[in-house]
Amino acid sequence: MASKTILVIEDNKLNMKLVRSLLAIGKYRALEAEDAERGIQLAREKHPDLILMDIQLPGMDGLTATRILKTDSAVKDIAIVALTSHAMDGDDKKALDAGCDGYVTKPIDTKNFLDTIGQFLKK
Repeated sequence: MASKTILVIEDNKLNMKLVRSLLAIGKYRALEAEDAERGIQLAREKHPDLILMDIQLPGMDGLTATRILKTDSAVKDIAIVALTSHAMDGDDKKALDAGCDGYVTKPIDTKNFLDTIGQFLKK
């Protein structure tokens, strides 16, 4: 069986490296984008199985990018999980209202990360 492809849209190089390493352990194929515009382009071109979306991105933020993807008939069915270090009251609701299917806070819980994203790949 082919491994699942996960698009990671994250501007922080250390966070990207951590996620890339965790995905490799889980035998997932990772696509990477450092900004929302490139992430939207890759989602449309590669149609990944899951998108991990940082909320705080340079230029267009992750919630805006999520709204764009969720209104695009070609990619709207791809699950999007928000990644953010800004875990304030209401942030999870903002992510869900924007169209995210779930929410993961940073720092990433490395022990549970693969199980967490695996739940979204089963849907």
